[in-house]
Amino acid sequence: MQQPSSQTGIQSSTVRVDIHSHIYPEKIAAKAVESVGRFYGIEMSADGSSAALRALQEQAGIDYSVVHSVALKPNQVRTINDFIAETCQKYPSFIGFATMHQDFEDMEAEVERVIALGLHGFKLHPDSQGVNIDDIRLMRFYSLIEGRLPVMLHCGDYRFDNSHPKRTKRVLREFPGLVANCAHFGGWSLYDLAVEYLEDENCFMDISSASVYLGPRRTTELIRHYGAERIMFGSDFPMWNPVRELERFMLNDLSAQEQEQVLWHSAEDYLGMELTKPS
Repeated sequence: MQQPSSQTGIQSSTVRVDIHSHIYPEKIAAKAVESVGRFYGIEMSADGSSAALRALQEQAGIDYSVVHSVALKPNQVRTINDFIAETCQKYPSFIGFATMHQDFEDMEAEVERVIALGLHGFKLHPDSQGVNIDDIRLMRFYSLIEGRLPVMLHCGDYRFDNSHPKRTKRVLREFPGLVANCAHFGGWSLYDLAVEYLEDENCFMDISSASVYLGPRRTTELIRHYGAERIMFGSDFPMWNPVRELERFMLNDLSAQEQEQVLWHSAEDYLGMELTKPS
């Protein structure tokens, strides 16, 4: 019989995947984290460096973390993608996602370069990038990666309209072959609107920066409403501490099968890759 971890109650054989983590180069990590904390009005949990994430990953017993950063200007795209690729070579437990900016000139070439670099998807943050998630420039980008690479979409913010669930729905309908993680239960701070617009759409979702606000009862309800096969665990490091977020996840009233699905198999399906316990 599989034994649960004494620390969390998770089956010891379960691969633990954190699908949503931000990292920054050491020299700008503190400044970047301060900026993000100011944007959301919260005190961040760590300095945002890859070394800090790796230490917390090890403490939490997380086997893999999907890592990314966001280009706020088009001239940052290639530099960030190189940084993510180099960091993933240093840390085999990291799975790298590239960035894209709506005004980057040669999206086609960068998509090909990202694939050659060995990155596994893209991350967009419409609110901080100042663009609607269904902007024509991003619609062209989705057409380039549909059926090729998954995309992680920051979704929802009561202060903005950029990533409102109604806009996300348009993207999913326009590109039915797009493999998308509509992060934060499809709409950070707009969780019920996300249910209204996205419950029947073809997309994955993560619970990052959501369960901390929703609490275990509503988090469990939403996981079951959407179906555990669509939901993935995420910490949103460095906004939150992966150790604490995994502990928070265990407060949800989920079966062992549902836990395994959210922590492991949904991520495999989303990423299109088999994930096994590191040797």
